[in-house]
Amino acid sequence: FGSSAQLASILKRFRHLAASIIVAMGGGNAQKTAMSRAKNAAKAKAAEAGGGGNKGIQARSAAMDLKCTVCMQCFPNTQVKAAQAHAESKHPKSDFATCFPMAADKA
Repeated sequence: FGSSAQLASILKRFRHLAASIIVAMGGGNAQKTAMSRAKNAAKAKAAEAGGGGNKGIQARSAAMDLKCTVCMQCFPNTQVKAAQAHAESKHPKSDFATCFPMAADKA
């Protein structure tokens, strides 16, 4: 392009074309932004519930109330199913009530 006047005249001729292309293409990244916000909100909510580091240490360190009377291995009081699996696999000769008398009613 030789001069700025020539460039201005060319831009005038194509201005209507550029406007129609912008309208035809639709909006911007609104949907992508909304999805990103939703994902970040879900991550933040998950981090509040427990998460890592010092924030979730209380949630992760549940009371180790279930203690096997045969081998003295401890389980969190929230993992009764894991204690049942332990009793079945590690102590097949004993039943769950013998291994974990404190959780016999939960089984």
